[in-house]
Amino acid sequence: MSSSALLELLLDAAIEAGKAICAVYSGAFDVRRKADESPVTAADHAAEAIVLDHLARGAQGVPVVAEEEAAAGRIPAIGERFFLVDPLDGTKEFVARRGEFTVNIALVESGVPVLGVVYAPASSQLYAGDLAAGLAFRSAQEPETTRRAPRESIRTRQPPPDGLTAVASRSHRTPETDEYLKRAGVARTVSIGSSLKFCLVACGEADVYPRFGPTMEWDTAAGHAVLAAAGGSVRTLDGEPLRYGKSGFRNPSFIASGRP
Repeated sequence: MSSSALLELLLDAAIEAGKAICAVYSGAFDVRRKADESPVTAADHAAEAIVLDHLARGAQGVPVVAEEEAAAGRIPAIGERFFLVDPLDGTKEFVARRGEFTVNIALVESGVPVLGVVYAPASSQLYAGDLAAGLAFRSAQEPETTRRAPRESIRTRQPPPDGLTAVASRSHRTPETDEYLKRAGVARTVSIGSSLKFCLVACGEADVYPRFGPTMEWDTAAGHAVLAAAGGSVRTLDGEPLRYGKSGFRNPSFIASGRP
């Protein structure tokens, strides 16, 4: 399957998962706590089942590491090529009904996220990236329709002369983040949840996203792919590219930037 066909598979999966999420979001729902005390809802499980079904049918034989499966101890052996799935990134935002939650699906090859889809169904924001093709786009895709919305190419921007715009986590802001913002001469800061932070940098609405503290690979891979395809990069604090397939799938602190 070509990368363009595989990207369409990921888009189909994300849109259908987004529809299921919105069905739960529109009514009352219970919130449970996982072993790490993070919240989980029926929407997480419904979305993950949909994505796993799409990948099993359309990309047979490629291992899938998915958040809720991993939480249940079901992690497949991986090789050079595997998927990372966060079916509902930003569950805290979902529970608070802020709308800033996303479906994240990424394909990783040799430690690099090469395809990624980030879908925010509550606001109909869809972002996608194909690193090999140098293609990144967004669309206003409503979850209730299968008709594809028009796609707009996106690209990172040159840093503006009046100072950088940073995007920071709404739920995980740290003193280290604030210190970095001062040190980097950031003029403006936007707070938003989930992988939408990567996407704001990818489409040139922000310049940098610093993340201090732990994240999991399924949290970041899809947004990373979109950003890289749009001309940006994600690097660890020592300047090395953030890689995937690490033991435990846990990320170190990183800086996502609109620059390569």
